[in-house]
Amino acid sequence: MSEAAELAPEPWPVHLLGLINPLIVIIGNMLGGAYTAMGVVFIWGLGPILDIVMGQTKEAPPPRDSGLPFETLLWVHSTLHFVVLASFFRFAYLEGTVSIWLATAALSTGLSAASSAIITAHELGHKKPKSPGWRMARLLLFSVNYSHFTTEHNHNHHKWVATNRDPASATEEQGIWIFWAKTIPAQFLSSVRVHNGKGRTGLRNPSYQGLILQLVALATLFILPGGAPMAIGWLLLSLIAILTLEYVNYIRHWGLRRGENERQTAMQSWNTEARWSRWSLLELTRHSDHHMRASVPFWQLRPHEDAPELPAGYYACWWPCLIPPVWKRWAGKRIPRNTT
Repeated sequence: MSEAAELAPEPWPVHLLGLINPLIVIIGNMLGGAYTAMGVVFIWGLGPILDIVMGQTKEAPPPRDSGLPFETLLWVHSTLHFVVLASFFRFAYLEGTVSIWLATAALSTGLSAASSAIITAHELGHKKPKSPGWRMARLLLFSVNYSHFTTEHNHNHHKWVATNRDPASATEEQGIWIFWAKTIPAQFLSSVRVHNGKGRTGLRNPSYQGLILQLVALATLFILPGGAPMAIGWLLLSLIAILTLEYVNYIRHWGLRRGENERQTAMQSWNTEARWSRWSLLELTRHSDHHMRASVPFWQLRPHEDAPELPAGYYACWWPCLIPPVWKRWAGKRIPRNTT
């Protein structure tokens, strides 16, 4: 019997680590003041350290037979996210003005939304359309003003990843700041085209409908007594969540290209086996397998040994990525080159 065959599935409670951040943000928002920075310190400060200290998984354990704990975890993440939002809106209402602590609370809440709610929405968004999970994904995305993501991700990104037709795939020349400026509007327009292609044009287009609902919700919040700080905070936390999501898109495909007529392979996605990123981000780091088998749930994703590997986990890549020359020198040497 081989050594790999003797491996046991990982214990599912390791994925509960992803609940730490939203719980910390709830506590910080409830305590107020400097405590609102707890989420920022945990994600941007401690996260990269944990990525490095906890190391990488050397051998892939077999998948678990039952997905019930993981399915339950997705709904726990979803529910907890709305508790996080409620704690933020409570804080913003009591704060009563736009202040440094409101901005800090929005930053912490936005990071929580990115690391918990959007990742959950990504997983649930691959469920059958109109199913409870699919509808929850739409609700989670609406909560961060990015309702069109499921449409663009499922119908364009997965089809055209690593080509010029996918605005979520960064070229080697693009730094993160240029990528952010281009990909956010381009992905919205891409989702509009997807619906147009299905005959849902004009105001019948769900992407436009989602945008209008978001604008109405924001306008309503603005005119309510004491609602302006909540509305401004909601915009700010949504921006942070969206930028963080698109940072993840950036590092998952940066510099990896294929022709539009070439078959998609594991070589078009960056992977990492950093344990902290794997466990706290619901296996998001095993991205090649997700593209090869989009319908497979996150707990059954496997690594691809031949796929390009990031120099560190998602958290540890954050700060170098913000400085494009540093990122290109650090990660660029890992881009597979066609030497034939």
